[in-house]
Amino acid sequence: MPPQPQPQPHKPHKFYFFYGHRKPSQNRPTVQGGLFSNRKTINPKPPPLENPNTPFNLQNWDPDSPKSLAIPHSKTPCERFFAIAKNLSPIARYICDSFRKHRNWGPPVVADLNKLRRVTPVLVAEVLKVQTDPVICSKFFHWAGKQKGYYHNFASYNAFAYCLNRSNQFRAADQVPELMNMQGKPPSEKQFEILIRMHIDAKRGLRLYYVYEKMKKFGIKPRVFLYNRIMDGLVKTGHLDLALSVYEDFKEDGLVEESVTYMILVKGLCKAGRIDEVLELLDRMRSNLCKPDVFAYTAMVKVLVAEGNLDDCLKVWQEMQKDKVQPDVMAYATLVAALCKGNRVEEGFKLFKEMKEKKYLIDRAIYGSLINGFVANERVGSACDLLKDLIDSGYRADLAIYNSLIEGMCNVKQVDKAYKLFQVTVHESLEPNFMTVKPLLVYYAEMKRMDDFCSLLGKMQKLGFSVIDDLSKFFSVMIEKEERIKLALEAFEHLKAKGYCSVAIFRILMEALHKAGEVKKALSLFDDIKKSNFKPDSFTYSNAIICFVEVGDVQDACACYNKIIEMSQLPSIAAYRSLAKGLCKVEEIDAAIMLVRDCLANVTNGPMEFKYTLTILHACKSGNAEKVIDVLNEMMQEGCTPDEVIYSALISGMCKHGAIEEARKVFSNMRERKLLTEANMIVYDEILIEHMKKKTADLVLSGLKFFGLESKLRAKGSTLLPIKNTNPDFLLANLEQYLRSALMKATAAESGLTEYAGVSKIKDNFEPFLGLPAVQGSNQLSSNHRRLN
Repeated sequence: MPPQPQPQPHKPHKFYFFYGHRKPSQNRPTVQGGLFSNRKTINPKPPPLENPNTPFNLQNWDPDSPKSLAIPHSKTPCERFFAIAKNLSPIARYICDSFRKHRNWGPPVVADLNKLRRVTPVLVAEVLKVQTDPVICSKFFHWAGKQKGYYHNFASYNAFAYCLNRSNQFRAADQVPELMNMQGKPPSEKQFEILIRMHIDAKRGLRLYYVYEKMKKFGIKPRVFLYNRIMDGLVKTGHLDLALSVYEDFKEDGLVEESVTYMILVKGLCKAGRIDEVLELLDRMRSNLCKPDVFAYTAMVKVLVAEGNLDDCLKVWQEMQKDKVQPDVMAYATLVAALCKGNRVEEGFKLFKEMKEKKYLIDRAIYGSLINGFVANERVGSACDLLKDLIDSGYRADLAIYNSLIEGMCNVKQVDKAYKLFQVTVHESLEPNFMTVKPLLVYYAEMKRMDDFCSLLGKMQKLGFSVIDDLSKFFSVMIEKEERIKLALEAFEHLKAKGYCSVAIFRILMEALHKAGEVKKALSLFDDIKKSNFKPDSFTYSNAIICFVEVGDVQDACACYNKIIEMSQLPSIAAYRSLAKGLCKVEEIDAAIMLVRDCLANVTNGPMEFKYTLTILHACKSGNAEKVIDVLNEMMQEGCTPDEVIYSALISGMCKHGAIEEARKVFSNMRERKLLTEANMIVYDEILIEHMKKKTADLVLSGLKFFGLESKLRAKGSTLLPIKNTNPDFLLANLEQYLRSALMKATAAESGLTEYAGVSKIKDNFEPFLGLPAVQGSNQLSSNHRRLN
């Protein structure tokens, strides 16, 4: 027996692609399997979810928790690209990667594309479906069309249109049919249907009609389905007349209406309130053996109810009965709720009885609508009968029904029964809220039954109510009627003694007293806040600013404003406006202008007069009265009447640029147009002169300090220079003496020339500011001073 060859050791298979594992790459996932076996792709395991099977519990949801506030992770551009690239073919992935790498169309992109043997229309469509840059897509689309022997197909044209619309270039997408026609590929109905669908989804009704007109120019007649889509899109975007014109074309093409066609037009006519045309269409439907069904009538009822057209809604209901169409529960519920809301509860109750006779399953919402209607008509007995019927039918009344009944009973002064219903809501664990106890609280306050009021507050506190917040809501309800403000104050005094008080309640009562004209009482409440342990908030200070300005105490109003700024808060816009007007009335014009700038810098949408204040200040730079008058005319055309702030801005701007006479021209123009009384014109003229004096005095003092002459004049023993609280009249009256004495000393000795050289500079700078020629002697300066006075 020959020796058997020894078996050679088994060689391990080399792990080629076909029968082994390959190393995974970035763009290709791990693949297992052989040539003839089932290939299986194994992707990386996603991170495990935390408790994926745990059901969501609304009671335990905290909207302020870190998990709820966490911003979802947004993918980077690379991650988005690789997520899309998984579904692309290798060549399409190569083209998209080139676009992503170079970002813009240019020679590098063309060089990458030229490496490919050929780009087919299918490949063009595949690339365009995932691209979002309209510029690169357009360049690529036209580059592909220039290949030798290449012709775009319908798929590539459609993908190009989708790409342009996705980038909001819908006008360019509408030109794709012309492009197809130019390139020898006439568009079909499908291309126009794509454009129509795009415009319908984006609710562009006029653009939709433009595409329809273009469709007719190409000689393409839509099918009934496409006609319906066009008319539906036009009706939904509010272009009913255009939809009716399309319907005329529909009939001219000899097409037969479907029930959908009629219903689209009927809904549009119902929404427009054209009920006569609706009835005509219904007759036409009957003649064409296309009688509307219950769903069509329900849809018409819903449209008319949404428009609040109850009379026409009942006409449609009669047409439904005429066609012997039995309304369903949805139709009944829609009409009953609308009638009860429109204060026609009797007609709604008749329909309710019809449902009872037909043994329909009546929804709890219908009971709720009827109960609310009866309560609104103060028929609480009928509402209670309905509640009993509701419970007998096996339903459980919800909290809204109980709230309505409690309010109705309090209105008819049956508060004991209302309180029993409140106890029922507690017993049935309906979780009563402020709306449940509001009628009881208001009734107790009106009847001055404060002991019952406080006992109800104690009950609320045991049930977990936020009593202080609910009391703020209660006082907001009380002050809605002016005759109840006094009762609200009495209730507040009683509750304050028991510790039921907050800054919000103080603020609400202050607002109510201010609106009622009781400003001093409002300020007394503000004093009570400061004396108590409560710290006023910015809203309270804003109300105090308005009240202080109305009583003429601008200084305290400014103190409140400073308190708000110290709190790093902002006053209300009403407080800004009131304080600016108050500062203008006490002739603190510079402070008022600064306040206006502060308001516009911090508030999102400031008052219109504040915006025009800055416009007037800018117009005053020209020193031309006509430009300022143009700004005032524009302001009045916008519905904004000139007030103290506007006139103060005019005074400030004109004085700053030395144009007093131009300011007087503006005031004269306002007087001629009867926008300014003669008395106010005199007052503003005096304010103009005083403000000019103040600005002039400030300029002289600034000049003396700038040239270092203030200390030198004091060192020379000058007693004319004021030290504190400079009076403009005093400074102007003695200005001539300042200049003459300084110039005499400067010319008397050569050594003193440098010491008093700055005085001549002050004189030269001061005279043009007054709008006068250069002063050659003291007589002219004295005459100028007399003119200012």
